[in-house]
Amino acid sequence: MSNLIIRKVAVLGAGVMGAQIAAHLVNAKVPVLLFDLPAKEGPKNGIVLKAIDNLRKLSPAPFGVKDDAQFIQPANYDDDIAKLAECDVVIEAIAERMDWKHDLYRKVSPHLAPHAVFASNTSGLSITELSQGFSDELKARFCGVHFFNPPRYMHLVELIPTTHTRPDILDQLETFLTSVVGKGVVRAKDTPNFIANRVGIFSILATIAEAAKFGLRYDEVDDLTGSRLGRAKSATFRTADVVGLDTMAHVIKTMQDNLADDPFFPVYETPAVLAELVKKGALGQKSGAGFYRKDGKTIKVLDPQAGDYVESGAKADELVGRILKRPPAERLKLLRESDHKQAQFLWAIFRDVFHYIAVHLESIADNARDLDFAVRWGFGWNEGPFEGWQTAGWKQVAEWVRDDIAAGKALSNAPLPAWVFDGAVAEKGGVHTAEGSWSPAAKRFAPRSSLAVYDKQVFRAPLAGEAGRDPKTYGKTLFENDGLRAWVDDRAGENDVVIVSFRSKMNTMGPALLDSLVQAIELAEQDYKGVVIWQPTSLKLGTPGGPFSAGANLEEALPAFMKGGAKGIEPFVQKFQQTMLRVKYANVPVVTAVSGIALGGGCELMLQSAKRVAHVESYVGLVEVGVGLLPAGGGLKEAALRAAEAASAVGASASDLLRFLQKSFENAATAKVSGSALEARTMGYLKPSDTIVFNVFELLDVAKKEARALSAAGYRPPLRGAQVPVAGRSAISTIKAQLVNLRDGRLISEHDYLIASRIAETICGGDVEAGSMVDEAWLLTLERRAFIELLGTQKTQERIMGMLQTGKPVRN
Repeated sequence: MSNLIIRKVAVLGAGVMGAQIAAHLVNAKVPVLLFDLPAKEGPKNGIVLKAIDNLRKLSPAPFGVKDDAQFIQPANYDDDIAKLAECDVVIEAIAERMDWKHDLYRKVSPHLAPHAVFASNTSGLSITELSQGFSDELKARFCGVHFFNPPRYMHLVELIPTTHTRPDILDQLETFLTSVVGKGVVRAKDTPNFIANRVGIFSILATIAEAAKFGLRYDEVDDLTGSRLGRAKSATFRTADVVGLDTMAHVIKTMQDNLADDPFFPVYETPAVLAELVKKGALGQKSGAGFYRKDGKTIKVLDPQAGDYVESGAKADELVGRILKRPPAERLKLLRESDHKQAQFLWAIFRDVFHYIAVHLESIADNARDLDFAVRWGFGWNEGPFEGWQTAGWKQVAEWVRDDIAAGKALSNAPLPAWVFDGAVAEKGGVHTAEGSWSPAAKRFAPRSSLAVYDKQVFRAPLAGEAGRDPKTYGKTLFENDGLRAWVDDRAGENDVVIVSFRSKMNTMGPALLDSLVQAIELAEQDYKGVVIWQPTSLKLGTPGGPFSAGANLEEALPAFMKGGAKGIEPFVQKFQQTMLRVKYANVPVVTAVSGIALGGGCELMLQSAKRVAHVESYVGLVEVGVGLLPAGGGLKEAALRAAEAASAVGASASDLLRFLQKSFENAATAKVSGSALEARTMGYLKPSDTIVFNVFELLDVAKKEARALSAAGYRPPLRGAQVPVAGRSAISTIKAQLVNLRDGRLISEHDYLIASRIAETICGGDVEAGSMVDEAWLLTLERRAFIELLGTQKTQERIMGMLQTGKPVRN
């Protein structure tokens, strides 16, 4: 397969999806041209320029770093259409109107490069019908590439071919989307709304229908169908508001227009409440009102009977909440047998989806795996619907669904397909097996894709019932305990790097774990090329990955505090510092593979590793001020060292050192956390030479390769004992003067002032002349002393106890 070299991408349409697709491509360092119609007034690119400006304001942020908006090149069809010839991929993302899309295709197709891949981001229109009128040669380069909103955060991209699309183009696009853009690619059949929207929107419609049947409020339904079911917190009606009620109505209309023969067709009727909201212009989050409306700080929910909004807050009954915590088989049995209307509602929506996916699997997806991943990645479910069915007991659940169909309780009288009860699926107890996932059309269990890009995924996305590698047990264990597991990938050619995976809550680090980390480094120094610190929790989808580490384990330090007060903690702080130095000065490279949160001590562990490999969705920061402390594991020490190095590189004088420290001081004093790995680089937590990966499933493989590369290049740790200049007392005075203004203006509290002052004193090297030469030990002593002093104050103790009890910072 020849390489698909993508030098530039054009996105046609600067609406909500087009602009955000362009933004995420820029995150991945792909040059982008963003097209729209020429503005009738003002600059010709006014529509696109406004869209780019709006991207900077959106939350959640489409860019990893807001300033990267400058890299989207605005374009319009009058002046810039010839620039399409420079693009290797062109993605159309205009409104969901077949006639509008065809008009645009006629305009742009003569200008496409002869090798360019042309794709539509349609959410449900027929890709084959969209390609009508193309030459055979262009048809072979055309397909659907359906991103989900918001494109930066949603893992799913559906790849939809027509019968004419060249297979090699699909393979190249899947490779690019998987590795460069960081997505989970599912190949969908060219049927209305493809896979995720077809099942997901049906699930929402079924939920609306069953909620009305059982007389449940919208906020009550959302509490029942969100995180309690392992689904997105936005659940059902809030998700509809986020997606946009007009968008949802359009997707439903696509089903109405194209699925007249579907046995579930009556369910596709637009709910009256949805139609009324759209008619009023209450389109959800983007218009300020939908199923929910925010009045000041109060969230209100629509009461359709009253036709007005009322205060929200209806919850799941405690009994139903307890049922939902039971194992899968017991949970469904109890829901089905309960007389409680919430329980009956929940069983009904499970049954409706199981019924629907069984009836439609063959027509909409190649196999059950693609359907489950599409729903998981596109709608934020922790498990796909087939997974949920299988783990609850395939045969029993199938019989319950069949009984409900016979009793007229289901939303359709369509029978379950024969393969549900007979043959291989029944024999294996479900659709997911060691051989693969069930394909009704092929009448076999289809294996995973063998594309070379997946060789980089040591652990592919897990699926219940499959015999995939388990990251908690895979490989050869060198040693393990309650704190961590040290292991190697024992495949030939992969067994030369020690992998350390923490096992503590939130991957926090207590004394025993620190000892084990040192033990793993010592093992690596004897027999291996390096160490990679990587957490299996990176693979959990429904979250951005992680946590890498939430830092030092304060709970483990409490007994020492109770016994000896603040001074009783000092041995633990000293151990933490010494362990971080052991990481930094190991005789083999220690590479941190970061995903999710790396906070406090987790950030300090990163800072002192030989190299960092970070998933793009990594949220990094020194956040100790939240519990009334300062970083004392070498985080401020590293900031001082890096400032001295940066100043030296440009020949700055000692009196100018503060300029190189200011950002690090502000980051620590305000507990700022990066919004991405890209922003962590601008904050100084990642170096320009560190690697950022976009697919979390490639994180471990890349980190191992980086460790090997360092080893192959003759890796040596930094020389110890170096002395560096510090900013000293003059810089401390400058910072404190700024802090006084903030304190006196009541922008920070007296205790905030004290903490920030101690951070300033530490990061500037203490009460010495500007330019004084100090070593690491000096800076670590400053960190440790300030930490112990703050720990001894009542207000810091209040902050720590508040955080341990509520998980939220105390402001005092």
